[in-house]
Amino acid sequence: MEDAVARRERLKALKAAAEAVGEGAPDAAPEQDSDKPVLKFRNYAVKDEKRIEHEKVAPAKPPKFEAPIVEKKPEEADQEELLINVAPKKANWDLKRDIEGKLEKLERRTQRAIVEIMQEEEQRRLQEEGQAD
Repeated sequence: MEDAVARRERLKALKAAAEAVGEGAPDAAPEQDSDKPVLKFRNYAVKDEKRIEHEKVAPAKPPKFEAPIVEKKPEEADQEELLINVAPKKANWDLKRDIEGKLEKLERRTQRAIVEIMQEEEQRRLQEEGQAD
């Protein structure tokens, strides 16, 4: 409880010092009536300015747009150069990635089939040599 009272006193002292020096918020309007809030209308045009006290806010200004400068027109560029710019460097990388596992399995089966064919040829050759003797 004592801390709150001490803090309140410090804040009052700081506020009084700020008012004495004249430092206030840079965008704060001069206070005519402290009980009325200052209204700021940006997109609303006040029709009755005599009855409503308000602060006019300048409309926001968008940054300037500068069009990009094109060095060559597409008509002037080579047809081959245009195709290089449009076509991806590796057109089928995703297809290769998707079927990589299936290709490995197929490669193992192919090697196994080649070995079986070589073994059959070897057996047939041995049988022919055995019958020829």
